[in-house]
Formats: sequence, structure tokens, C-alpha cells
Amino acid sequence: MAKRAEDAAVEQHARLELEFDQPFLLGPLFGEYDRHLVIIEDRLGVNIAARGNRVQIEGDADASARAREVLLGLYERLDRGQDVDAEAVEAVIGMANQPALDGIIDKEVADPPKVLIRTRKKTIAPRSANQTVYMKALARDEMIFALGPAGTGKTYLAVAQAVSMLITGAVERLILSRPAVEAGERLGFLPGDMKEKVDPYLRPLYDALYDMLPAEQVERRIASGEIEIAPIAFMRGRTLNDAFIILDEAQNTTPAQMKMFLTRFGMRSRMVICGDPMQVDLPDPGASGLADAVGKLEGVEGIATVRFTATDVVRHPLVGRIVEAYEGQQG
Repeated sequence: MAKRAEDAAVEQHARLELEFDQPFLLGPLFGEYDRHLVIIEDRLGVNIAARGNRVQIEGDADASARAREVLLGLYERLDRGQDVDAEAVEAVIGMANQPALDGIIDKEVADPPKVLIRTRKKTIAPRSANQTVYMKALARDEMIFALGPAGTGKTYLAVAQAVSMLITGAVERLILSRPAVEAGERLGFLPGDMKEKVDPYLRPLYDALYDMLPAEQVERRIASGEIEIAPIAFMRGRTLNDAFIILDEAQNTTPAQMKMFLTRFGMRSRMVICGDPMQVDLPDPGASGLADAVGKLEGVEGIATVRFTATDVVRHPLVGRIVEAYEGQQG
């Protein structure tokens, strides 16, 4: 574990020093040509100097403290065997701007059963404060509404939890669905059978699956029916027992579709409804089944609602700034 020592702090200026006791971790911590340190310097406006196993941070007191916590958080990830790349650095910096950072990095992430999701290909840890809350809800609650902009991990983490529960036998099948709002008359002009017509709308769900499981397992489980990927219209008239059910792009359902989908919930099942209320593609944006359902069901026992914001975006930092700009205009 790193030792913390504060050399000096005068009013709003500070010089902090960290000493790391595992020098072999410093290469991946700093990044090739110190690129991770450069990212931290640029994002937080501090100066970082590394000498041997010591790192000195100098700058505004608050920014220096955040930079210290970012480095400690990244170091602890490496100490637990997790990879650190530029995306992870950006994510931890984003967490540093949120309250209770010490609780997120030093206590919560260090408790694997609560906040890690293990799949065949990777172990996933939260990359923002709200992802921590979301991952706990995924492990605890029967039905979850995950609301927020693209890039916050809503669907990706839901698929990860679903795959984890499928491979451990906690559920017998995984059902992924989303509305094909552009379908309507256009589907009739697309070549192929029904699966070939709707697959383009479901591609993001396939992509998440292939990130969690080897390709041959995905194909085998789809062929056996353990994994089903289908448009929401295919859910009508069914009761889904022993299943992990995910509805993506839920903002593009009508209230009638949403009610139909929610009432498919069966025994020993888990259901996650993901969507961005700001990106409704329906002819009447005010008729979104997602907004209607959250308004009716938020606070009902057994149902959790997690709201993400632009600060939770874990894609390229520019994506977060784009989301903030659009949200500012709509506000």
C-alpha cells in the first residue's frame, strides 16, 4: 500500500508526496512515456514529478488532493490484478470529481462480492460513483430502471451481470430485447428473414455479449436458447421464469409496450430496463413508455432506479462534454 506524506500546504497551494512500496507496478501506473501522468496533469491542472518510487504532486490544494486519490485508486487497481489504461485513468479522474471518493476507491472497490462482476473473459469494476450504485443494485434488486446518456455503462453492465448469473447457474437463460422504432414499414423492404431484418437493431447487445463470453459460447448458447435476442414485439404472451431479462433503448417503447414487457416478469427472474429519456425517437416524444413507467413505479418495493449523468460517461472524455452541451441546450 502507498504511504501518504504531505510536505507543505500554503492556503490554496499544496505539494503532496506519495511513496509506493511495489516499484514493479509503477510502469503500468505511469503508462508508456508517462502518458497516464500527463492525462492526470492535463485534466486536474497539477504538476507531477516521479523519482524512483516517489511521486510529487504540486498545484491547487483541491486538485492536488484529487490527483493523489486518482493515483492511489489506480495503484490499488493494479495491486488487485486489474489493468490500467488511458480509459481507466479518465474514469478514475471522473470519480475524483464526485463526493466520497475515498469510500468508492478504498472501501467499496476493495470488497469484491459487492462491486465486481466476473464473466468468462473479464472481471468488471465500477468506473464511476453511479456505476458502483448500479452494480450493487444489479446484484440485489429484482427490477432496475437504469436511466441516462449513452456511454455510462447501463446496458454493458446489465449484460455483464446477466452473463455472470447465467454461467453460475443463478438463472437458466438470458433474454435481451429492444424496440426497433424504425421498423414499421421499413422492415418489409429489408432483405432476409425476420432475424436478418431485426438483427441490425440488436447489434449493440451482440457486441456486449461477445465482450463477456468467447464467441463459440455465445453462438452455442444462442443456438440452444440459453441466450435469446429479440425485438420487444416477440415478448408478447410470454411469462419469463428463471431468466435475466434486459430491455435496451426503453425510451422508444410506448406505455402499452412497456406495460406488456414489465408484466412478462416471472418467478426467480431479474429484469433491467435501460434507456435515455433525452433521446426518444418516437413520433411523439412525450409518449415514452420509459418515462411513464418510472413515474408510476419509482419507489415501489423491489424496484430500483439508478440515474446516470454526463459525469458517468466512460467513453472518450469528449463524449461526456458533448452530452453536457446537449443537456445544457435542452435544459
